[in-house]
This record gives sequence, C-alpha cells and structure tokens, in this order.
Amino acid sequence: MSGGAAGDPSLARLAEAILIPPFPRVTAPGWLLAALDRGLAGVTLFSPNVCDPAQLAALTSQLRNAAGEPVIAIDEEGGDVTRMAHRTGSPYPGNAALGAVDDIGLTTDIYRALGSDLAAAGINTNLAPSADVNSAADNPVIGTRSFGADTDLVARHAGAAVTGLQAVGVAACAKHFPGHGSTRADSHHMIAAVDGDLEQLRQRDLPPFAAAIAAGARAIMPGHLLVPGLTGGLPATWSATALTGLLRGELGFTGAIVCDALEMRAVSDPHGVPEAAVRAVAAGVDLLCLGRDQDEQMYLAVRAALAAAATEGTLPAARLEEAGRRVSALRSWLADRRRNADLAPAEAGDATQASLTAARRALRVCGLTRPPANPVVVQFTSQTNIAAGTVPWGLGRWLDGNIQRLDATQSEASLASAVVGVLARAADRHLVIVVRDAHRRPAARTAIMLLLAADPSAIVVEMGRPVWRPPSGAYLATYGAARPNAQAAAEVLGLMSD
Repeated sequence: MSGGAAGDPSLARLAEAILIPPFPRVTAPGWLLAALDRGLAGVTLFSPNVCDPAQLAALTSQLRNAAGEPVIAIDEEGGDVTRMAHRTGSPYPGNAALGAVDDIGLTTDIYRALGSDLAAAGINTNLAPSADVNSAADNPVIGTRSFGADTDLVARHAGAAVTGLQAVGVAACAKHFPGHGSTRADSHHMIAAVDGDLEQLRQRDLPPFAAAIAAGARAIMPGHLLVPGLTGGLPATWSATALTGLLRGELGFTGAIVCDALEMRAVSDPHGVPEAAVRAVAAGVDLLCLGRDQDEQMYLAVRAALAAAATEGTLPAARLEEAGRRVSALRSWLADRRRNADLAPAEAGDATQASLTAARRALRVCGLTRPPANPVVVQFTSQTNIAAGTVPWGLGRWLDGNIQRLDATQSEASLASAVVGVLARAADRHLVIVVRDAHRRPAARTAIMLLLAADPSAIVVEMGRPVWRPPSGAYLATYGAARPNAQAAAEVLGLMSD
C-alpha cells in the first residue's frame, strides 16, 4: 500500500490519528494542513520551525485552524535543551540547576513560566520534563537535563515540573521511561542499556515517573532502552512488558504514551522507521514522534506500514483504535485547558527575575577571593549531543566576542600546543577557563591543568555537571549553560557592566 491509497481507508485514518510528524519550514506545507483536516493527530516542532515569537504564533494558528486542537508538541526543557530559544540560549535554567537549589516552589514557578511562553505561542504539549535519575556521571545524553543523581530529589522536582506546566494548560510528557540516567550510551546513536536489575530499577529510576503520574502528567515518553530482566532484547519502546505491564499495570498510568523519535538509530537501524513504528504501537505506544529530519514521504510510509500491519493482522486494529482513543482524550484535555487557561506569556520581568534567582542560588563558588581584573577568558568548545543541538552558551556575550576558544575534541597533543598559544597571548593577565562536562573530556582536563600550572590563580568555570574539578584553585559550578546560568557566573566574575 502506498500513502494509504490502497487497502482499507479506515485503517489509514486510524493510523493518521496517532501521528505527530515534523515538517521543515516556518510555515505549514499543504500536505500537512490537508492531513490535519483529515484527522492527523498533530505535529512535532523543532528548531527549524522557529524563527521568532510572531512567526511561531502565526504558524500554530495556521495549524489550529486546520484541525481544531491538534497536538502541537515541542522539546522545551529549559537549560541546555531549547527549541524556542535555539538562537540565543534558553532564558530558563535547566533541571540540574533547579535540582541544585532544591526548592520545589521555584521549580514549579520556572516550569509555569516556561509553559506560559509555550501556551502564548500556541504550543500545547511539552516533551518534558526529563525524569531521569542521572546516576551515571559519564552519561553522554542526560547530564544537566536531569534534576540530579538522588532519586527522591528527582521525584519531587519531576512532580513540580508537571504541576507547573499543566497549571497553564500545557500537557507535560515525562521522559525517558523507565529511566535513561544510568546508561553510558546515547540512544540517538545506538541502543542503550540500563545499569542494574529490575529491583534496582524500581528503587532508583521509577519513583520520579510515579511522582509525575501522581501530579497528573498527561503523557509519558519511553526511551529506546534495554532493561535487564524486563525488556529482554527489546528496547522499552517495543516492550509490552515495559509499557503495558509496568507503566500501565504497576504504575497505573492512563494517559498517552508518546514514543521518542523513531529516527533514532536505536530503533531505526534494525528494521527502518516504518517497522519501528508498527512495533512501538503493538507494544502500547499511542502517539508516534518521527524525529526532526523526516519528511512527507516518511510520514506516508509510516501511515502505510501501520495500515498494512492492521490489514495483515500483525498489528490488531483494536490496538490502533485504543491508541486513537487515548490521543483523542489528550486532545480533548488540551482543548478544554486552552478554552479556560490564561494564555498570556509570563511577565518578562517576573520570569527573568525568577530565572536569575534560580541560577544565582544554584551557583557554587569555591576559592574565589575577588573578581579577576581584565581577565583572558578561555572557553573549551566541544560536540553537543543531538538532543540539545547547537545552542549558544558561555561567557562570550559579556566580552564582545573577545574570547579564546579551544576545541575539546582535539587530541591532548593538539590542545597542549594550543595552550602555549593562549598563554603567549594572555601575557600577564589572569585566566578564566570555561568548560562543559570536563569529566567527559580527558584532553580538556589535561589542557586545564597545563593552564593552571602556568597561572595558579586561574579560575575554572564548569557549565555542565560539576563531577571533576582541579585539585586546587578557584572554581565556579553553574549546573548548566543557559543564559541565566552564564549571567550568574558573569556577575561573580565582575564581567557585568554597570
């Protein structure tokens, strides 16, 4: 069957009702508007769809005019993961900073303000918060997206985040069930295995999801994760034991299960995106996110694969109908909240102040006696993960671009050579050294130690997880690289102009 043109058209409609495909532009293409009119569940927005607030509001209005209240979903975690502010960096501190402060009221306020911005732009579903317990310090994809490594802390803040978002009519989607924090692989590139057995999973990873459910989360996103003793050789996305048994049966979740992007290699490599979609729905997924880089042809291929599987009996039509009912219930909730919610964006001054308050309280300062005078700022650049994408970060905005950049992905020998050049340019000025996740960058750690050997008064600013720090010297930890985190550090360093 091609594009639903053959076979039972009612099955194609059932398939369409559980899809939220992407599209590449800042306006909606004709095929998408026609699909929404036919009953397509909605869309997933990514950075290429976002230019500025006026454009985004016009886009979501265009989508809503085609289909009443479609699901309009986006990844807006705050902190290091932002689609709305991908050009400037998020105005909200991320989960690591909020966890470091550990103020439930503040977390609720930040997520309420973030949700207000989304609602004002016409976005009704946030694929957040991350409810992962970041128990593996070298986790390559969660890191500062998590509230922390303590289960109870993550649980109370996950619940607060859900409460804040949904108070302004934006559906929260807690992720990545049953917990991505103990993994040491990035599921964008390969299937990731959860560390520990099922009992450890219950004690360490599940309580934040239970807290999100208790707070009324309308959606949960499973991760493409292998779980010993639970999923066998399957990722959780394809495991009925994980989704129908554990999530719905044991934890009692009744909302919509939204899959993580099906283009991620953990599930797309073995059989392709269309078959990955069929297996996910068969396991219990209700709403299918295809991923940023998919197009109309992939949407048609997935729709066709679902309809064909239902025709052949490999995917019961009753499962498609059940998924459709849950998506319909989500859309009804969204429509009701939109009718009754205050859609005004958070007051800019109030939101900025709350964000700065959180970032300042999260900042940890050790060994700094006074701000450095006229410092040379050295910032290590490095590859970002796919979830975060490329977003501006660091202290450059307060230095008019006058910053020395070193590539943390280089070899130790190359970085050591670059350090010699930095020291030559620095002359007698003090150094401020800015890095993200130094614990995951051995070459960067070596270069930092060389810089400190030349200038023991240098100040190291860690804008990721503060797992590693030099044995001596001044040290700042921001717990994230969003704009307010950077401003909090710049204030302490004396880089802010009066």
